[in-house]
Amino acid sequence: MGLNSSSKHDLEDFRTYILVERNFSEHTAKAYCSDILDFLLWLGDTGACAVDFPKVREYLHFIQKFNYKKNTIARKIASLRTFYKYLYREKKIETNPAINLTAPKRPKTLPKFLTQFEVEQILNNIQIETPAGFRNKAILELLWATGMRVSELSGLNFEDLNLANNEIRVFGKGAKERIILVSDRAKSYLERYIKTARPLVAKGYRVEENENSPVFINNTGYRLQTRTIRNVINDTVEKIQLPKHVTPHVFRHSFATHLIENGADLRVVQELLGHASISNTQIYTHISSQHLKEVYNETHPRA
Repeated sequence: MGLNSSSKHDLEDFRTYILVERNFSEHTAKAYCSDILDFLLWLGDTGACAVDFPKVREYLHFIQKFNYKKNTIARKIASLRTFYKYLYREKKIETNPAINLTAPKRPKTLPKFLTQFEVEQILNNIQIETPAGFRNKAILELLWATGMRVSELSGLNFEDLNLANNEIRVFGKGAKERIILVSDRAKSYLERYIKTARPLVAKGYRVEENENSPVFINNTGYRLQTRTIRNVINDTVEKIQLPKHVTPHVFRHSFATHLIENGADLRVVQELLGHASISNTQIYTHISSQHLKEVYNETHPRA
């Protein structure tokens, strides 16, 4: 059963909306659009705008047979709610059939993080002999020093840098603007990358450096994509045989965890991470407590 033209148009507009207006990452946008595509294909000839609440519930009942994990079901419901919120905002529907959908409670799992030793292992084993290698070094130093999302780092332009004050402006989820702080060490690598390595990364291609130019570029001079950054981390972790699955977001978790372990105020960490609610930041206090218990159990003679 194919996708009708109306549904196809709605899906394309929705993708533009979540990428441009909501500032979703490419990864999240891809997942949401995949969820909505599955839903639209299930609808068949019925357009998305002709759906009521019972029809949405029927679809959710249908996908139960696939035995998805709770996290996946929760994301699919979030996708439907965001999709119909968009259609309602655009006045394509008079009532929102997904407004009362509730997601299953997600299992509480603590985010994975790296010890400071593990972070240094990764940072010290990045090959910097080439311009691209030095770029990668600057990227990972920046991720570790700032806790920014990989999509925020990929989206940096020169106008966002205020390195004289050790500041960078980023645009997070929902296009919310915030200022993050940069350590002297990360700033040093970033400045050296911009001055020496960046002009050579795309050898043979014209590389511009104006306010609207991307800070991090690939070998053809275009903006570096998040997938490349993930691959850099994967290659380094594999090389040093670190027995952990490490992603750019693990760097973010590690940044927050170590700040709290060293006494940082929860509100400050919330601001640096760009969390809309402090409840999102509080998870790192649980990680810190868990880590303290592990250290206690390993080191106390009567633990």
